[in-house]
Amino acid sequence: MRAVLIALAATLGAAAPALAADPTTLTLTAAGETRLAPDMASVTLGVAATAATAAEAMKQDAAQMARVIAALRRLGVAERDIQTAGFNVQAQYAFPPNQQRQLTGYQASNQVSVTVRELDRLGAVLDGVAAGGANEINGVGFGLKDPGAAEDAARLKAVAALKAKADLYARATGYTLGRLVNLSEGGGYTPGPVRPMALMTASKRVETPVEAGELGVRIEVSGVYEMAR
Repeated sequence: MRAVLIALAATLGAAAPALAADPTTLTLTAAGETRLAPDMASVTLGVAATAATAAEAMKQDAAQMARVIAALRRLGVAERDIQTAGFNVQAQYAFPPNQQRQLTGYQASNQVSVTVRELDRLGAVLDGVAAGGANEINGVGFGLKDPGAAEDAARLKAVAALKAKADLYARATGYTLGRLVNLSEGGGYTPGPVRPMALMTASKRVETPVEAGELGVRIEVSGVYEMAR
């Protein structure tokens, strides 16, 4: 009986596979970028009015903003592309030397975010809202109506850069690059930065010049490769 047990144990031991060693892995990141001209813009503009009472300041501000929105409509900006971005009423004070502060009135301000989908009309829109009564223009940001194709092109560049980097590290360390076991994505399209723009007055006869430049659509990827000797 003892001999049988010993033989069975030996057989089981021979059949059990050896534990595989953990594979050597390489973890890397890479990025790809596509640059192209923007085809839309957004601008935040507003009006501010000051009066002796909050109610009167709000009344004046509302009337002035109504004129600005009417100007936007005349310029062909759709209702869906005009969105209220902020509204506030603040007390205004004077601070005479060696005296307590003195209430001088109230200021009401109203801001709207405007999307301009025909970029070649941006200058005319800026001039039109200035003529319509806007006295605040905080800046212009440029963007893309459909960034999908640019993102896909950036993805292809990012993956190619990742593979090239992995090949380089494998050769430098005397390994052969194996399979890609994990891939993740980060980054993506974000609208261009807001650029400050001075407010043009209604007396200007020349349309406000606008230089859109280029946008960068950037995709970052991380990958894990197996390597073997």
